[in-house]
Amino acid sequence: MKILILAGGQGTRLWPISRKAQPKQFQKLIGKKTMLQETVERLFLKFSLKDIFISTNKEYVKEVKSELPKISLKNIIAEPERRERVAAISLFLAKIKTAQPILVLPSDHLIRDKKEFLKAISIGEKFIKKNKKFILTLGEKPTFPDTGLGYTKGGEILKEIEETKIYKVAFFKEKPNLKRARAYVKSGEYFWNTGIYLFYPSLMERLIKEFVYDNYKRYIKIKRAIGNSDFKIVLQKEYSQMDVVSLEYSIIENYKNIALLPTNIGWRDIGSWAVLKDCLSLPGQNFVKGNYIGIDSKNILVYGSQNRLVAGIGVKDLVVAVTDDIILICHKNSSQKVREIIEKLEKEKKFNNYI
Repeated sequence: MKILILAGGQGTRLWPISRKAQPKQFQKLIGKKTMLQETVERLFLKFSLKDIFISTNKEYVKEVKSELPKISLKNIIAEPERRERVAAISLFLAKIKTAQPILVLPSDHLIRDKKEFLKAISIGEKFIKKNKKFILTLGEKPTFPDTGLGYTKGGEILKEIEETKIYKVAFFKEKPNLKRARAYVKSGEYFWNTGIYLFYPSLMERLIKEFVYDNYKRYIKIKRAIGNSDFKIVLQKEYSQMDVVSLEYSIIENYKNIALLPTNIGWRDIGSWAVLKDCLSLPGQNFVKGNYIGIDSKNILVYGSQNRLVAGIGVKDLVVAVTDDIILICHKNSSQKVREIIEKLEKEKKFNNYI
């Protein structure tokens, strides 16, 4: 099996710690290693480094190599521009010719139970090898209504492997509104979509052709140009014009043969300050990384620079993220809106240094 780790995003909802120059996958958010290093490390227990590939923006190739010095440059797939998952997977399929199943996973997720994670991957691989028309996704039971995630529900049982039932997906909804997310969690019938997928490359190629045809045409041009003297020119031209579409919206929501493998691996998408706080502290407790002094303050997250002292009096449910040049203050429940700050900064060109 070949593994593609997606590490080209900007992690805008964790701004200002996560920025263009150093996005969250290259940050030590939870432990002593970066999110990318932890993602690769948990795979080492089962897979060889030669089968692990990193998809990232061309700006981050040196950072990837610095963090993973043993990985070959041939295993770093450099995107000319950021064009979302379908494009990144397309570039991988064009460059890496393989008939083996492919495991695709993000580089910035927390997985607490490595053993159960690898067991789930092993079960998923066994299923895919006998059911080549399916894309298999791992699902985790939701603990709160996160509107930044996808939700999936199992239908008929397709197979039982090692006492684990695999279901055909009966319903999938990417990033629902809060009302729907609450209903999904309350029902107990839905799972968070982890963004971890198993599939055969020939199937994904066919689905890109069916559901994202413009990207497919550009993918074919890139694939045919590999090894030619004009490859870099073709890659830049065609890749930069690919549609910016997510795998979930374009394919997972529309393809009928999606399989769900429920898991209990302690998975969390570190996609917002609220989620990060929940991963670092117990409910209601403060978490401080940096300098802080407070009176009558609870359930706050102070995260960032040692060069500034943060003082809080009578506040609760706040996120205070501090860098040397920026201080972000927001309500914990509004942390999904941090991306809107980035959008405002991008409109005001004088603030480009802060993105």
